[in-house]
Amino acid sequence: MCCPATVLLTFCNDNTIINSLKRKNKQKRLTKPAFFLLLLEYCVEVLMCACVDVCFFCEAKKTTTRQHDNTTTRQHDNTTTRQHDNTTTRQHDNTTTRQHDNTTTRQHKKKMKQLIECVPNFSEGRDQAVIDQITNSIQAVEGVQLLDVDPGKATNRTVVTFVGAPEAAIEAAFQAIKTAGELIDMRQHSGEHPRQGATDVCPLIPIANITMEETVAFAKKLAKRVGEELGIPNYLYEAAATRPERQNLATIRAGEYEALPTKLGKPEWTPDFGKNEYNERVAQTGVTVIGARDFLIAYNVNLNTTSVRRANSVAFDIREKGRLKREGGKLTGKVINDEHGNPMRVPGACKSVKAIGWFIEEYGIAQISMNLTNINDTPMHIGFEETRKSATSRGMRVTGSELVGMVPLKVMLDAGRYFLQLQERSTGIAESELIRIAIKSLGLEELSPFDPRQKIIEYRLQDLNATPLLNMNLAAFADETASESPAPGGGSISAYVGALGISLATMVANLSAHKRGWDTRWEEFSDWATKGQALKSRLLNLVDEDTNAFNAIMTAFRLPKGSDEEKAARTEAIQSATRHAIDVPFQVMQVSLDSFEVIQAMAEVGNPNSVTDAGVGALCARAAVHGAFLNVRINTGDLKDKVYVADILAKGQAMVDKADELERLVMGIVDGKI
Repeated sequence: MCCPATVLLTFCNDNTIINSLKRKNKQKRLTKPAFFLLLLEYCVEVLMCACVDVCFFCEAKKTTTRQHDNTTTRQHDNTTTRQHDNTTTRQHDNTTTRQHDNTTTRQHKKKMKQLIECVPNFSEGRDQAVIDQITNSIQAVEGVQLLDVDPGKATNRTVVTFVGAPEAAIEAAFQAIKTAGELIDMRQHSGEHPRQGATDVCPLIPIANITMEETVAFAKKLAKRVGEELGIPNYLYEAAATRPERQNLATIRAGEYEALPTKLGKPEWTPDFGKNEYNERVAQTGVTVIGARDFLIAYNVNLNTTSVRRANSVAFDIREKGRLKREGGKLTGKVINDEHGNPMRVPGACKSVKAIGWFIEEYGIAQISMNLTNINDTPMHIGFEETRKSATSRGMRVTGSELVGMVPLKVMLDAGRYFLQLQERSTGIAESELIRIAIKSLGLEELSPFDPRQKIIEYRLQDLNATPLLNMNLAAFADETASESPAPGGGSISAYVGALGISLATMVANLSAHKRGWDTRWEEFSDWATKGQALKSRLLNLVDEDTNAFNAIMTAFRLPKGSDEEKAARTEAIQSATRHAIDVPFQVMQVSLDSFEVIQAMAEVGNPNSVTDAGVGALCARAAVHGAFLNVRINTGDLKDKVYVADILAKGQAMVDKADELERLVMGIVDGKI
């Protein structure tokens, strides 16, 4: 057994081979990268014929088909993961989508990977051994990723979050419901949270490339198995509900577990799946509610009181359905009915919010426990703020809050921006800083540590291996660039230089927003800083994307070419990868050129003490445009689509000329202010 590097060096030291390839290089006028690929291809070809036990380069020919399948599968999975992980960057999305489309064509038109999130709530929050057995049953299912386990002692309830492909997700949910039904005896259960089963509720949430209608179908499939195979009666709720009155979980759970002996057996409480009877099995497991819904945030706000009654008064103020309308507006007043005799209600402050007050003995405080069912109607920070206002008006104080389960990144970023705007400070700061502001402002660490990497769903789904360069420190990145590896090369460096250029302009914007005497202009500079942050993020994403594009070319050249079909597929893959390797640096050019808008503005109207920083930003942006164009030009030499090549080169040259013009303009402004 020997490593690929050793094999490659052996061939490189063979003068006969080198001279032969040099002659080919002269005849074909190959570029240096193409010459390198020709050498690598030759090595691979010889090794494939000569040996059967030399690393991954040269497995026996009988494994060729398997190699091709594994390579294309990995390409598909990595492409899809990158597409999901980088949805916050529009330009990057477009690139990934094109790459995915090309990959899909080569891979027999595979479907984009579908993802479902499942958030089952189990009626056990104190016995860690039971919780572990339940989560182990989830992790045992291939294709499922466990994201979060959030037990609560006072509620005696654990909220589990996991994601996976639909079939894998519902299999994991089934195994978890089965395990919970075996280990939890509802006859012995007590806790602060409403409940009626060992697995109290099991919602499915569409995450990626799947509709709500498809998710409902999977919820019904799961519910059917639970009823028939496990003998646990269950009801469908939210989008999966079979009756309008069963859409609301609270309606189904009315009376909780203790009401089951009288509810089951009645026609109106016939389960959607499972028997409509209270028996020994149901006495132990209770019933389960299964459904499909949009993303919901379970969120608790802490009060400096132990009074459940006072906490409930705040809950009634903020929840959508509010409170009953009474004469005189007093709690002791008579309930007012409408003309049909139905009780009238005073709506609460927050749409799409369900809330109750309770006392948590574990913490020694009362909380407002909320379900935010539509974060577009009421974001988390607005729920917090309305709770604060109500509590203050009633002589109480909000001391912090608690997130149960996980939260989308956007929720935290919106909260950070909201609290910065209240302070009249720039919101154009780094993502990590916005999250830190949100954590501090919402008091999310009052009761326990809050780790964004564990609590934000996008971060848990993020594949850190997809961006190895961005995860390096500066010294490691420089060392990797200086190594004998051909990537990262000029394209990745151009993207990073461009990111540094717009970062400097963004810094000037933030300094200007906080400059003494410019207080009335904070929003103006905040807008510039926000625009700069978006451009910076796009360029940073392109740092690794350029290296990935180079690696995709290498992968394409390694594809088998034993038959005419394989040769055709290999040629198509090489052409597709080459085009992508042109598209990526071209995007670097576009984004770097766009950054001149912010750079020029900061040179003209930004803090004059930082004008030279804007100047350096312009130099970086111009270098990024020129550097990326070199990559575009060298990669077009191997592309067969000459119409595309002519178009992209013409556009690229126009962008280079424009970058030169803008750099001269900015430097003229800088020189005039020094």
